[in-house]
Amino acid sequence: QVHLVESGGGLVQPGGSLNLSCIAVGDIYSIYALGWYRQAPGKQRELAASITSGHVIEAADSVKERFTISRDNAKNTVYLQMNNLTPEDTAVYYCRAHGVVTKTMAYDYELWGQGTQVTVSS
Repeated sequence: QVHLVESGGGLVQPGGSLNLSCIAVGDIYSIYALGWYRQAPGKQRELAASITSGHVIEAADSVKERFTISRDNAKNTVYLQMNNLTPEDTAVYYCRAHGVVTKTMAYDYELWGQGTQVTVSS
């Protein structure tokens, strides 16, 4: 069974930076897309950025100039480098995996991590 483990959240001042990591753990053969979504209090979960195994990136307009997503296919890990953070970036950040294939099965549903809290405040 595959599960996602996130790390790197925390409290940071406006203008600061954080680097989130998410590793997919299990007997994995490949993962098509890995991404980061976020959910602020009282709001719907939204895409921050995603990246395919071929390194095609999709990112929200609100973070394009400040966040950088990357992945290491060999380590089944995705990163989100977040710079120039603002209070509006405060949210729980969730890792998502789509198109996961193990050596014995192909998942027909997406997988989610437990989430990591990012708080931007002075």
